[in-house]
This record gives sequence, structure tokens and C-alpha cells, in this order.
Amino acid sequence: MKNNYSGNLPKAHLWADVVLLNLCFLTAYLYRFDPDDWGTLENRYVNLLLVANLVWVFTIHTFNTYRFTRLSYHFNTQLGKFLKAVVVHIFVIMAFLYLTKQGEEYSRYQFLLTYGLFIVSSTLTRAAAILFLKFYRQAGYNYNRYAIVGKGDLATLIREFYNERKELGYRYFGMVDLNNDDHNLNSLESLVREKELDYVYCCLSEMSDDQVRSVIQMGERRKTQIRLVPDFRGFMTNMATIEYHDMYPIIQVNTKPFSSFNEQTLKRTFDLVFSAIVMVLGAPIFFLVWAAIKITSPGPVFFKQQRSGRWGEMFYIYKFRSMRVDADKMGLQHSKGDDDPRITPIGRILRKSRLDELPQFINVLKGEMSVVGPRPLYKYDVDMLMEAAPHDFQRLLTVKPGITSIGQINVGYADTVAKNVERLKYDLQYLKSYSVFDDVRLIFRTVQVMVLGRGQ
Repeated sequence: MKNNYSGNLPKAHLWADVVLLNLCFLTAYLYRFDPDDWGTLENRYVNLLLVANLVWVFTIHTFNTYRFTRLSYHFNTQLGKFLKAVVVHIFVIMAFLYLTKQGEEYSRYQFLLTYGLFIVSSTLTRAAAILFLKFYRQAGYNYNRYAIVGKGDLATLIREFYNERKELGYRYFGMVDLNNDDHNLNSLESLVREKELDYVYCCLSEMSDDQVRSVIQMGERRKTQIRLVPDFRGFMTNMATIEYHDMYPIIQVNTKPFSSFNEQTLKRTFDLVFSAIVMVLGAPIFFLVWAAIKITSPGPVFFKQQRSGRWGEMFYIYKFRSMRVDADKMGLQHSKGDDDPRITPIGRILRKSRLDELPQFINVLKGEMSVVGPRPLYKYDVDMLMEAAPHDFQRLLTVKPGITSIGQINVGYADTVAKNVERLKYDLQYLKSYSVFDDVRLIFRTVQVMVLGRGQ
């Protein structure tokens, strides 16, 4: 069955959430109050419900909660957008009640129960909708028809992409190779007309400008969407975005991760706030570690060493000293773990718990590091990676190093070329997109390492 309901899914989710918000509000109200009280409280709560609906419409419009396509329609994405709208809605309603001084007139229990029911019911609704569509499309319904202009590797990749993702609901109806032949263009138009195609994918590397224009004009005649597919394989692995300068599309290659103003501001704000909180609340731990080092080992409490930062610029990293003062007499070498004679008894505890890294929050406050990012390396390791994986490592140098990273968590201490390259591959995953939630998740995983004593 051909898809005749394109664009209805966002509307269905929108109205389902509006209905659920009202039902959950009324259910919480009926559960909270006795029937004898309904008449005396009804008007105030009806007014609050009206405000809640207006605020919800404003919130979802501001954050584009229901703007998605088939490719972006995933449970995690939809739930994330919904929860973001709910959190904003809660704060706006609370601000409204506070500013109008009506907060004491409404039941807090009813307020919390409303949002609890709303979150649970909407989450279940989304999960059910996604599962239903997945099986419905795999059964051969609600699909889009498409054909491909081109017969090379890129055309094959497009076809394989949809063949492996039946849940997206795309059905293949052939490839057409134009080969500078008007007859083939007529054949394409006949295919579009007979099969009522929804989309035609054009492999730009196999087409001339005139052919692209002809296919677009054909799509306008047949009311068929044309999708232009450039071939960037082999020379552009970075994430890219498209900007429109007047009528000209500009593809911006992401050679500088976290370079947008919003990402930079968000990440730097998170670093400053989180570091300040750790420095203040962790002051007793700082003092205990300082005292333990001072009592058990002669020499300075802190240790600093040059490491490679963003763009390869060198800076001094701060740590609690975990080795003996004369450790450098044994030459520059990686730690040998628990058997390393240079490590002090208290130093072993600090390394296992990662407490020796705490002074690096000073580096974060100075702007030399981030809380989360690839670990800063010795010059020895930099030279080694520049030889083993120069392109990948050069990309890693485009961001600030961090106190913890996904590579540090999954691989740990890297004392060989193989481990350094493995950790590098994990850290490259972090550069694809920035999210505060990802940073928080990695911080929690780091805390687990600290509590379990798995550091090195």
C-alpha cells in the first residue's frame, strides 16, 4: 500500500499529547479531591488547565517538538524533545503561579501527579506508535516509493541503506542511467508516472548540471520529490551542515568541533559551573589528600607536567603527586602499574581512585581543559600517535583535552601504540556532536571507576 498519509504522524503526536495533558490533569484532580469538593474548586482548576494548555502550545511551537521526518523518528529523539518541553512547561507554570501569588491555592500533590501521569502516558504512547509503525512498514504498508538516477557504487549504497532499514518504509522501483540520452530521461518520467514514485534520488557524481535541472523539472511536473545526493566518500568523514547564503547552498565541513557559538557557550558554561561546584564541595577531600601526601611522602604536594592541549599548544597540567620526588632519575617512561617502584603507597590509592586528577579542575577554570574531552598527552605520546594515526590524531587536537573521556573510561591507561590508537578511536566518537547529557553520562561512568578503584 502506497503511503497517502505523509505528514500526519507529527499532527497525531501533537493532538495525542494535548488530549493526554488534559486527561492527566483531570484524573489527578479527581483522584486528589473528594466529590463534595469538586464544585468549590472547579473554577480555579479550570482556569489553571486553560493556562496549562496555552503554555503547552507556546512551548511546543518554540522548541519544534513535533518537527521530524521518517529518518529522525526514533524513540530516544522523540522522548528527549518531549521531556525538554515538559521541563520548560513545568517551570513556566511554576513561574506563573509564583508571580500571580496563587501557588498556595493549588494542590502540590495534584500538580506532581498530573506531570507524572503525563510523562508516563506520553512515553508509552510514543513507544507503542514507534513499534506499531516498525511492524506495519515491515509488513509492506505505509511505504514511500523511490527510484535512483545512477548505477554506480553510490546508487548501490542508497539502495542497501533502505533495504537494511525496512522499518523506514521505503520501497525500491529501479535505477536509471541517463548517459546523456534524452530517451533515458523519458524512461525515468514514464517510471515516475506509472509507479507513482514519491522520491527520485539523483547521484550527482554521475549527472551533468543540465541533467539535474531536467530531472528537477520532471519532478515538478509529476509532483515527485527530488533528492540530490553528492558523493563525499573517501575525503570527507567529518560531520557537515548546509547553510544557505541567499539562494546558494554552502556545505560547511566540521573541521572545528564545538565551534558554533551555542556549543562553545554551553560547554564552557558547563565546565565552569561543574568545576566550581567540585572545588567548593570537594574542599574537604582536597585537604585530606593534601595532608596524606604531606605526611607520607617528602616533597611537594602538587605535580605539574607539560602536556599537549588544543591545536597542539603545550600547557602545564596539575595533579596531586603520586610518585617519589626522584622518579625522573629512572628516565621518561610510562607507568608500570602497581609494580612501578616510583609510585608512593598513597600514590597507588590516589591513582586507583583517580583522586590525583582533582587539581586539573584548576586547568578547567583557566580554560586550558574541559571536564570531558580527550586526555592531554605527553610529547612522547603525541609523536607516537602522529606517526601511527596522523589524520585522526590531528582531528583530536581540534578540541580542548579533558579530565575524563570516553577513551579513558573504555581503554584506561595507554602505555603502548595499540592502546593509544584504540583510545583515540573511542575519543573520536565524542567529536561527532556535543550534548551536556553525554558529558553528564561520562562523568557518572568516571565516578563509577573512582568508586570501584579501577583507575591507573
